[in-house]
Amino acid sequence: MKKRVVLALGGNALQKNGEATAEAQKAIAMEVGEIVAKLADKYEIIIAHGNGPQVGNILIHEESAGTEKAPAMPLETAVAMSQGQIGYWLTQAINNAFLKKGRNAKVVTVVSQVVVDKADAAFKNPTKPIGQFYTEKEAKKMALVKGWTVKEDAGRGWRRVVASPKPIDIVEKKAILELVKDGVIVIAAGGGGIPVYRTRVLKRLKGIDAVIDKDFAAEKLAELTKADIFVSVTAVPNVYLNFGTNEQEALGEVSATEMTRLKKYGYFKAGSMLPKVEAAVAFAKKGGTGIITDIENVEAALKGKAGTIVR
Repeated sequence: MKKRVVLALGGNALQKNGEATAEAQKAIAMEVGEIVAKLADKYEIIIAHGNGPQVGNILIHEESAGTEKAPAMPLETAVAMSQGQIGYWLTQAINNAFLKKGRNAKVVTVVSQVVVDKADAAFKNPTKPIGQFYTEKEAKKMALVKGWTVKEDAGRGWRRVVASPKPIDIVEKKAILELVKDGVIVIAAGGGGIPVYRTRVLKRLKGIDAVIDKDFAAEKLAELTKADIFVSVTAVPNVYLNFGTNEQEALGEVSATEMTRLKKYGYFKAGSMLPKVEAAVAFAKKGGTGIITDIENVEAALKGKAGTIVR
């Protein structure tokens, strides 16, 4: 039987050098497609992806062009838009890669809703910057008019900030699992998923403006689909201690316990390697294998010959 693998592509995976046009990002997606087509002979593949640059651009367009007759779409809808956009690029790339091999791919993108708890503490302290930059005056005016929370962003200007709650469920999990069992390569939980919550009385789903971390959503996807391996695909081949210094040290195979100890001593930065490490450790503690590596080393890492492997 094939092992089931969840590949979590970073939000910048399609923008290695800041590529902004659709054609440039589609060209990079072709590289991903070639790798997925090669892996599909040995593994059941589920792909999750980030959307930071892409949803940021969508929000800038929406906020800049919004009018009374055509108002800007809310964040949760912008996430859905980015899922369709990136899913299209990836499904096309995978299809074309299979055609090179004289075969037709079974691949589909599932627009995915990820359930969060409306009482999550993250909603009381929004920290995730999104959208365009404003002057302090402009930002505070937007806060008054639209009810946004705004903060100064690392000396670059003021931006809207939203909550980043933890995922607790994926609405489409059963459909995704059935597709995978049928041999379909599934792209799901894009951009961390469309954030939704269930109403208290009727348990109906409602969208909420938030940003769910891609790695946490992908780990939840791996858990719910009973995957064997979770891979966080990032820009570097390994997790490093003392990254960027003369004492830089690549981590190979590491226990979840040891990774937790290293995290405790502050080796991994929030907003960078920390969520990837936390997601890999969480999956390993549930009995799977967590891997962190770059796209070029995914195949070797799955064989245990590259990357940082957490068991």
